[in-house]
This record gives sequence, structure tokens and C-alpha cells, in this order.
Amino acid sequence: MCRVHQSSWDTLNTKGAVSRQTVLEMARGIRESMKADISVSVSGIAGPGGGMPGKPVGTTWIGLVTEEGEFAQLFHFSSGDREKNKALAVDAALQLLLDYLQNE
Repeated sequence: MCRVHQSSWDTLNTKGAVSRQTVLEMARGIRESMKADISVSVSGIAGPGGGMPGKPVGTTWIGLVTEEGEFAQLFHFSSGDREKNKALAVDAALQLLLDYLQNE
């Protein structure tokens, strides 16, 4: 079971679930709770609904937290298909992890 700290609720209420701050908190939390060296998190609007002004369908944030630092990247997938957007997000998360591991 994952505990949500007050700051996480504050972040969700002020920044939203699909935000840089949220994915970094998610990655920090999993890294800490699992005592992992590296953690990756993804939050996005896969579609077909859920988009809004400023955060259309396909908007996806990916976070990566390591001992060396915290990284987050914003993606805009425009496939129009929920399953395709989810697959693109997984590919992007794995590529971000691979790039980090290869020191790029």
C-alpha cells in the first residue's frame, strides 16, 4: 500500500495529476519505498477523453529519479488512440531510462 503525503495532495490539487511536479513526487516515492537506485514514473492523458485546454489528449509527463538527480520530460503524443498513446509513453519512459543508463 502506498501512502500519499500531504505535499502530494497539495501538488495534485495545485498542479494536477499530469505535471512535472507530480511525476517527480511519484518517482521519489517509489524509489524511497522500494529502496531502488532508479525509479521512473508516467502520468498522462491517454484519451480518447480527458483532454482540456493546456493539457490535450496525448499530454504525458515522464519522471526519472536517481541518486544523482531528478529529471522530467514532457511529451505530446498525437496518435488519437488510447492504446497507442500508452505504448508511446512506455517507449518514451524506457528510452529515457536507457539514455540515463548510457550517460546520454
